[in-house]
Amino acid sequence: MRIGLLECDHVSERYAPIAGDYDDMFTAMVAEIDPDAEVVAYDARNGVLPSRPDECDGWLCTGSSASVYDGDPWIEALAAFVRDVHAARVPFVGICFGHQLIAHALGGRTERAAAGWGVGALAMEIITEAPWMTPPLPSVTLLYSHQDQVTELPPGGRVLASAPHCPVAMLALDDDVVGIQAHPEFGAPYLHALLEDRVDRIGEEGTKAALASLAQPTDEQAVAQWIIAFVRSRARVQG
Repeated sequence: MRIGLLECDHVSERYAPIAGDYDDMFTAMVAEIDPDAEVVAYDARNGVLPSRPDECDGWLCTGSSASVYDGDPWIEALAAFVRDVHAARVPFVGICFGHQLIAHALGGRTERAAAGWGVGALAMEIITEAPWMTPPLPSVTLLYSHQDQVTELPPGGRVLASAPHCPVAMLALDDDVVGIQAHPEFGAPYLHALLEDRVDRIGEEGTKAALASLAQPTDEQAVAQWIIAFVRSRARVQG
């Protein structure tokens, strides 16, 4: 299986020794579940996009320090590619910015969250089960770091999971698009470093609570299994 990784940002050099760049994190996440899968990176932030929506068996779209509503040319070009992927019915999984981009590109809405930052290890309740959610779990705890969130689903979209701070924590559109607000590719050491560097932006109290939350168990491996099972099931259906 060939999975295209649409890179919407790059890790700052000072954090790179922790877990590498985002392509390293996602490649490690995929390899842990499916060592035979190939991850092919496209530097979307710098204007590098695939030539066809079916160039890979499925797509992963990363987080970013940008907001999907910024109007930058690279964001709008990527949004157009998302529309092409959706029309071609190639499986697409958006993470954080990629999750928000689904709404932006396909008729929903993403906005700055009224509640402020969502950070730390936080739980989301599964609202709608899907066949690829194996192992099935009533809730999952993942690592979050975001200011924006999806506030309006695209037409035909449905909520798969909801968190107290983020009602649309996980979404699906038709059978080929999935968005996850959290970061299943993150490890606690990387998020710990980000949090310590963002105290002025997040606030001292919020940062302290987020750092303390990192001690609890999280479900990145289970959600990574869901992602690979989703891509595999849809890629098999399509070809």
